[in-house]
Amino acid sequence: MKKITKTAMVVASTLFLSCIFTSCNNHETPSKENSESISEKMEGEEIAVLTDAPNVPPPITRKHPTKMIVHLEVIEKEMEMMDGVKYNFWTFGGSVPGKFIRVREGDLVEFHLKNNASSKLPHNIDLHAVSGQGGGAAATMTSPGHETQFSFTALNSGLYIYHCATAPVGMHIANGMYGMILVEPKEGLPKVDKEFYVCQGDFYTKGAYGEEGTQQFNMEKALKEEPDYVVFNGKVGSLTGEKALKAKVGETVRLFVGNGGPNLVSSFHVIGEIFDNVYPEGGTTLNHNVQTTLVPAGGSAITEFKCDVPATLILVDHSIFRTFNKGTLGMLKVEGKENKLIYSGQQDDRIYQGEGGAVQTMPEDASANVPLKPLTKEEKIAQGKNIFESTCQACHQSDGKGIPKAFPPLASSDYFKSDKNKAINAVLHGLSGKVTVNGQMFDGVMPKQTLSDGQIASVITYVLNSFGNKGGDVTPADVKKLR
Repeated sequence: MKKITKTAMVVASTLFLSCIFTSCNNHETPSKENSESISEKMEGEEIAVLTDAPNVPPPITRKHPTKMIVHLEVIEKEMEMMDGVKYNFWTFGGSVPGKFIRVREGDLVEFHLKNNASSKLPHNIDLHAVSGQGGGAAATMTSPGHETQFSFTALNSGLYIYHCATAPVGMHIANGMYGMILVEPKEGLPKVDKEFYVCQGDFYTKGAYGEEGTQQFNMEKALKEEPDYVVFNGKVGSLTGEKALKAKVGETVRLFVGNGGPNLVSSFHVIGEIFDNVYPEGGTTLNHNVQTTLVPAGGSAITEFKCDVPATLILVDHSIFRTFNKGTLGMLKVEGKENKLIYSGQQDDRIYQGEGGAVQTMPEDASANVPLKPLTKEEKIAQGKNIFESTCQACHQSDGKGIPKAFPPLASSDYFKSDKNKAINAVLHGLSGKVTVNGQMFDGVMPKQTLSDGQIASVITYVLNSFGNKGGDVTPADVKKLR
């Protein structure tokens, strides 16, 4: 029995040692692809060009790997989350998201992480593009006023998130410490006309959405995964109005899309376009004709599409309440010649009688829609409230304050203070282009509403007498004059 046991122990020991040696040998023997990446002749060195979102460094055209030197500074600073709301961000490079880094597959990246002397805390960096302990985090724990350095070879092409990994990791990410690094394949990416950097993040503040003043991080909300803000590029309205992305008809656009998290998965979608190509999870797999692509927290995607017609394309997280109530709304304005065959625009507007009446063209005499018995001002306000809640509230919000940079406020509005006809025309005919409301500029599109003269009169009367506005009364006749 003892002899058998001893023999078994010898065999077990042999197998154990064999496994260790095998593991070591396997670890030291890179894959074919990785072998090719590190066997290429290294030539010269470069200082990496780093950019703030939505800008992207230029494509890499060289045909050989090089020593790429990256300098990135951690800065803790107060910045705007939205108009009137500030937040104490922790950043890579003074912006949220952090600087976009672009290298080539096979490059030897010499990484310098600096922590500004004004910082209160140590920070490090975990680059998902790194094969090594903590993605570089173990080598870059950097105290305020210090600089650390490490190197890695960019073995795998793809689009990768980087973030701070100092404990508590979630808090550092939630304060804005994330960005993206692109490892271009040796052959490069297909040529496109425009490239943009869009990165989503969720933020947890002590005050509710829109509460003015400087906000602090709220750990309780973060643990419950209940963010007050979900935004593109670190701020509500970062990609709207004058900051909207721009392209022309016929151009192909590439979006490098990231999600810093720390918690929420993004359902990334561009309203008015279909992605011709998507590299899901930032890898090398290629999908075609995609409507919406999932971008995990700590993940990415590359999307490409050709701009076929002029339009204001809307970038959203299609977990849609986040877009209209927490901030994930961006715009890509495409200018150029219309193509009615691809998109006609509205061709007709008819009355539909679902109970069986024949479809008719809209009567020129809008008085057909006016109630036989005129409503009192109080009755119009009551009716208008119901119309507002079903038709207008999604954009202008229940308190009439709208959504900064996206939908103008109706509350205490100076836009129609002196001229109620502005409000009538907006509802009756729609509104597009730049408008200034309460000192804020908006540049979007409001479609015309298919309401009767009486309904328009009621909803505008309701608005004029609500949300801190000074009052007023609109009649169906007032609407009819402008129809």
